[in-house]
Amino acid sequence: MTSIVQNQWYVAAYGREVGRDLFSRTICGESILFWRTEAGEVTAMSDRCVHRRFPLSQSPSHLVGDTVVCGYHGFTYGADGGCVAVPGQTRVPRTARLKSYPVVEQDSFVWVFIGDPAKADATRIPRAPWLDQEGYATVSGMEPLAARASLLVDNLMDLSHETYLHGGYIGTPEVANTPITTEVDDEAGVVYVSRHMDDADCPPFYAKSTGIEGRIVRWQDIEFHPPCLYLLHSRIAPVGVLPHEDGTDPGGFHVEVVYAITPETESSTHDFWAVARDFALEDEGVSDFLRESNRTVVLQDVVALDVLEKVLTGEPDGYQELSINIDTGGLAARRIIARLAAEGCGEAVAAPAKTPAVTR
Repeated sequence: MTSIVQNQWYVAAYGREVGRDLFSRTICGESILFWRTEAGEVTAMSDRCVHRRFPLSQSPSHLVGDTVVCGYHGFTYGADGGCVAVPGQTRVPRTARLKSYPVVEQDSFVWVFIGDPAKADATRIPRAPWLDQEGYATVSGMEPLAARASLLVDNLMDLSHETYLHGGYIGTPEVANTPITTEVDDEAGVVYVSRHMDDADCPPFYAKSTGIEGRIVRWQDIEFHPPCLYLLHSRIAPVGVLPHEDGTDPGGFHVEVVYAITPETESSTHDFWAVARDFALEDEGVSDFLRESNRTVVLQDVVALDVLEKVLTGEPDGYQELSINIDTGGLAARRIIARLAAEGCGEAVAAPAKTPAVTR
């Protein structure tokens, strides 16, 4: 059975990636063509001509106004995917229509719906408003991952790996040594994992961007919306500096780390990442540093997960993995994703099970 959740919104691109050039990306095994109409609206349709399956993103295919002309035989399609002209005849075959996809542009992302279009409720798209919100500066990118999406979910839900995989960038001993708390909202389908460090080393990622010298209070509050949007609310401040009782926090530096986890295929993933901050908003030096530092961290994950994918592909079926306390958030995420996958395939879904036990 597929592990990809159907009837689901996924991030397909950043808005900046889609313009008047034909742009293609494979999402959940489906090759999708994106482009903007002359009015600036994003449209999404199959990237395969109905005639001989030629990719419409491939030159010499091109746009003429708000139509796509196939570069192989000239089949021409409107923004809704319907064929409006074919070569050598005036009658357009009734079945000459590309699959079109619901699409929403929001929070700097282009979201596309995979599954039954009748179920495409845009109100279900999780939000990441900081990415294009006044009062925040954002850097972002995307890295291809030659591994299944679930491995990236596991990676992000357990940040103790920062200590070992990302030392010298964002990892310090306190991350691995500090216990976590995990809460699951089954009704909303959201997993929360928190790790609050009251006295920790300040890693270079934050020392160089905030200018803090010495040890810090460091909070990591994860909010995961399975199967595809991960939010890490980070707070950094000098030791002893806490938010005020009224909720204001002038002494803290706040960083919103966002990952959109989009399956390309069953064994490859689009790893969209963004870092939004509420300080040094006009400092391009800080932006450049955070962009390069976070991309380095992402690439360290990519290398590790690409290796892990190869290992798991060669493992015999039935291998029993070991889980411990730090895995509770990831296990809860797996459970919700499995439920969503079953629902998307039209399978009967049992009452939510509790998160599997861990070895203590």
